[in-house]
Amino acid sequence: MPKPYTTLLGKTVRSIARLRGGGSALPGLFVEKIDPTFVAESLAQLPRGVVVISGTNGKTTTTKMVTELLEGQGLKVFTNRTGSNFIRGVAAALLGEVDMKGKLDADIAVLELDEAHAVRFVRSITPRYSLLLNVMRDQLDRFGEIDATAKMLAVVAQRTTDGVVLNREDPHVASLAGKLGDKQVAFFGLNPALSHLFPSDDELRGGPKNAKAAPIADVTLEEFSGDEATFKIDITKHTTTLKLQGVYNIFNAAAALALVRMIVGKATDTKKLIATLAEVTPAFGRGEKLTVGGQPLELVLVKNPSGFRLGLSSFPASDYATMIAINDNYADGRDMSWLWDVEFDSLRADGVSQVSGIRAYDMALRLQYDEVEITRVEPDLKKALRSFIAAHPSAPKRVYCTYTAMLALRQELAKITTVEVVS
Repeated sequence: MPKPYTTLLGKTVRSIARLRGGGSALPGLFVEKIDPTFVAESLAQLPRGVVVISGTNGKTTTTKMVTELLEGQGLKVFTNRTGSNFIRGVAAALLGEVDMKGKLDADIAVLELDEAHAVRFVRSITPRYSLLLNVMRDQLDRFGEIDATAKMLAVVAQRTTDGVVLNREDPHVASLAGKLGDKQVAFFGLNPALSHLFPSDDELRGGPKNAKAAPIADVTLEEFSGDEATFKIDITKHTTTLKLQGVYNIFNAAAALALVRMIVGKATDTKKLIATLAEVTPAFGRGEKLTVGGQPLELVLVKNPSGFRLGLSSFPASDYATMIAINDNYADGRDMSWLWDVEFDSLRADGVSQVSGIRAYDMALRLQYDEVEITRVEPDLKKALRSFIAAHPSAPKRVYCTYTAMLALRQELAKITTVEVVS
């Protein structure tokens, strides 16, 4: 267990930060400085060890799905549910869960980790299981090109002791299976008829489609329409309604199912697994739906070309007022050139009501090149949100936003409607 003084001081800083409205990772940063062993000593208590989920897109919602699916199978789960996926975010989450003696009441930890921090994490804390979702160009200022990201995920997979779940449709991820020796490996995948919806980064850049024979997937997304999806688990198809929105979330549900089946093993209750999946709601800011003035307001996180493309294809623009909020803080990535790799034609018919954030004018310029009409550009997020809501009192609304813009908007929305508290 962690040292008593670490827990006491960390919880004190956490309480002060919450009173002042501080960020969820601040107490974790403090604890990292005074006791670098806090996370390892806390997680060492767990009888079923640690699960790491990493990759470019989908970590937060997939982690939420895995957590709820495991809980549905009767396990107590610790997770970093705020989506703060640096090690300091894990430390901050632990401070909220351990008691004053440092005891953590859980069976297993399910942690989403940024690719670079996942490498740091697994070098000191060995995961029993890992799930690697995809590799896309993201935050080039931090990671460089995707080959560097793929190498990071390879380290995570190689350090995992019991089993690794891989995305069959991503060649950078699927190829890691050949480097894992006799470790247990499972795949999640797509019916070939759906593969055009999820092009790999190579395909987005004009490269050829992967021609290698696909390995057999433990769980496959067979088809989906509206709020209904069909998954093939081994050889049996299971159809269910979902509260999750967005084609990317539905595909990542296959990943979550495959991982939970690996962890629980023969004791898996598949009927309960599907029933639990049907009740999972989107993680905060990832298709999260709030109510403002009697109308829905959806927050859709965007942080790279693939994510923005899938967001635009998942949420039809017609009958919705649209706002786009783009920041370039460290957690967003400083290089916004990726906006030019996204096609915004789907917004042309109805236009964009508000463009906001630190890089509002960069976003507005990009929209102009796709001939998308913009009503207003307002870099100040608070002013833009108020204006957006006031301009469309009777219409459903949708905001595409980068990570720190999403956090700021949720903070403002909490003043006028019910917003789930996540930290």
